[in-house]
Order: sequence, then C-alpha cells, then structure tokens
Amino acid sequence: VIPFGAIGAIWGHHEWGVPLSMFSVIGLIGMTGIIINDAIVLVSTVDEYARRRALRPALLAAVGDRLRPVFLTTATTVLGLAPLLFERSQQAQFLKPTVITLVYGLGFGMVLVLLVVPAVLGIGEDLARIRRSTRRLFGLAARRGGWRLWLPLALTIAGLLGAMAATIGRHAMVGEAWAPLAGVVPPGLGGAVAAQIAGSVLVVAAGAFLAFVLMPGAALRRSAAGRAAQKLDDVVAEEGQPHH
Repeated sequence: VIPFGAIGAIWGHHEWGVPLSMFSVIGLIGMTGIIINDAIVLVSTVDEYARRRALRPALLAAVGDRLRPVFLTTATTVLGLAPLLFERSQQAQFLKPTVITLVYGLGFGMVLVLLVVPAVLGIGEDLARIRRSTRRLFGLAARRGGWRLWLPLALTIAGLLGAMAATIGRHAMVGEAWAPLAGVVPPGLGGAVAAQIAGSVLVVAAGAFLAFVLMPGAALRRSAAGRAAQKLDDVVAEEGQPHH
C-alpha cells in the first residue's frame, strides 16, 4: 500500500511546483506508518469477519465498519496540516515538502486503501478458487479420463496458443497477419482480434468434440468391464455355496 500514498505525494509536489527533497522523504516515512496502520486495521477486520461468513460479504462489512476510523485518522491529519500549505512565511517553506507529502499522500492513500485492498483480497480469493478447481479437474482427469482427457486438453491449449501467435502475436511483431491467413484476416488490429476470437472458438469446439468422441468409448469400456467383473463375482459366489 505504500506506492498508493507515494502516487499522491508525487502528484502533490507536481501541483504545487515543489521539488522533492529530504523533507519529502521525512513526510513519506510518516505517511507510510499511517497508511500501513489503516491497511492493517482493514485486513484484520476482514479476517475476523471472514471466520463467520463468506469473503465478499466480509469485505463489504469490513469496509463499511472501518470507513469511519480510517477517514477520521486521515481527516484530522490532513486538516491539521492544511494551513501550512498556504503559509507564505520563510519558515513554512522548509516544511512545505513534508506537508505536501502527508496531505496528498494520506488523501490518496485513504481512498486507494479502502478500494484497492478489498479488491486485491477478492482477486486473490478468485484466483485461489480457480486454482482449486484446476487441481480437481486435473485430479479427475488422472483418475478417470487418463490420456483420453489429457490429449484433447493439451491439443486445445496448443491450438489456442497457435491461434494467438498467428493472429495477434504476428500483428504485434511485424504489423501484418500470417502469410497463409493474409487473404482471410482483415487488415489492422481489429481484424487480428476478430481472427483470434474465431480461431479460439473453432479450437475449443474441436477439443470438446474430440473429448466427446474419446470419453464415451472409455466409459462404455469401463462399464462393460464392470459388468463382466460383477458376473464373475456372482459365479464365484454361486460355486462357493454349499449344495444340499
């Protein structure tokens, strides 16, 4: 969260026409402590609420509950230092870089902490969910599908990468479409993007069709093997029964 406040501090120096100096660094140190404290308060509240509910409701509740203390911490500091921004005495000019860093850095940092930190936590949760789903998919493929599921998946990924390289990648490198597609792909970036979308749709459809062709056959073979094993067990059980 420190770069969030640094953005505001640099912009404040630009607006006031004040160069960065050692006093700006001193203000940056003080601003860093306040912004980190705001972020810690917010994240700890999110962790506490996430024990009793899902993450997204916990994020909304934590931001709503911690908006007042974070805002008051920032507002009291900014309003207390704001008069020094308009002071024209010679003594105040030495403190002006520090004041600009604190006022603009805390102002930007408060808004970005309340918006960006919850967004980053939500993105992390989404990525973790995608990772868990991918692991389950690969585990299912290894247990049930074997190569019949790995092969369509690998070919689909290779096809998507090839379509991207032949359209958008080629346009980014040399400014034109791949030679075999020159008569089909419209010129310009829009044509490359359209060709990429069309190629991706075709590749995914082909991969799904290949998986559909391979997987039912494997399922039928597994079911036939299961029925044969069941019949064998029944025969063994009948032979093992005593005769009267």
